[in-house]
Amino acid sequence: MRRTLAFDIGLKRTGAAITDDLYITAQPLGVRERVGYRTELAWARELMERYEIERIVVGHPISMSGERGERALACESVAKKLANELGLEVALWDERLTTAEAERTLIAADVSRAKRKKVVDQMAAQLILSSWMAARGPRRKEGA
Repeated sequence: MRRTLAFDIGLKRTGAAITDDLYITAQPLGVRERVGYRTELAWARELMERYEIERIVVGHPISMSGERGERALACESVAKKLANELGLEVALWDERLTTAEAERTLIAADVSRAKRKKVVDQMAAQLILSSWMAARGPRRKEGA
């Protein structure tokens, strides 16, 4: 079964998550330092070689009022470029409060500030992907 990959694109780092083999849960994949659009493109290509990726979900950081600020526009641009370069469906998904939720979860788990900084982006990507999956409903196996 093909998988969905998610990116949480921040100013300094990008976190990634992927669906599991059964398309039931989102699994964290790690964090990469961000040096521009090429970071996500290279990482997506690397993951496409390792997993059967059918689509990418990019967190869309729109404001609480629903307005698209500078970060949202930047993520829209990355999503469009990924779709063009990779020939995959790339969906934007509302990521409001996912980083804050990830941060709260890590604090509740008593994760140190230094360690939180290293994992919060991948956890945010996992939350984005989980939310996207829940909105789509259960997925049947291919051919079933």
